[in-house]
Amino acid sequence: MALSPELTQRICAEFPKYPEKRAVLLTALHFVQEESGGWLPKDVVPELARLLEIPVIDVWEVISFYSMFHAEPVGRCHLQVCTNLPCCIRGARAVVRAFERVLDIRPGERTQDGMFSLGEVECLGSCGTAPVLQVNNRRYEEGLSPGDIDGLVARLRQEASTSGREKS
Repeated sequence: MALSPELTQRICAEFPKYPEKRAVLLTALHFVQEESGGWLPKDVVPELARLLEIPVIDVWEVISFYSMFHAEPVGRCHLQVCTNLPCCIRGARAVVRAFERVLDIRPGERTQDGMFSLGEVECLGSCGTAPVLQVNNRRYEEGLSPGDIDGLVARLRQEASTSGREKS
């Protein structure tokens, strides 16, 4: 995938908002990931680096640092369970195991139908409602227990099948 002219124009429209082009990197990565179905194809990285006038390694450092960016394809519903200390104390590991059982995948994998992918993240900033799950970097499901997972997966599957990529 190359940067489309529309996407390039959208990224360039951000330049006047910042003191230098490199500051547009996070916004540009969000735009690219949105256009490419939830992940960042490797062949786009050098092109994006050229556009922002930064080294390619700078782009990869940001992609690999933030859990909101994905260098590999993710499912239509990308599920990220917080496994930081407060969430673990309140049962996050059991929630991850429940997802593994229901989806038959481990963190870092996608279901065969491409509907779901599972990941673990360090902190989603919702300690008071732990354990917490983030769906597609947009929506939180809070106060989860292993018993909630079957119903949650069924609901997400239904939502995704009726709306294309789950956007809630």
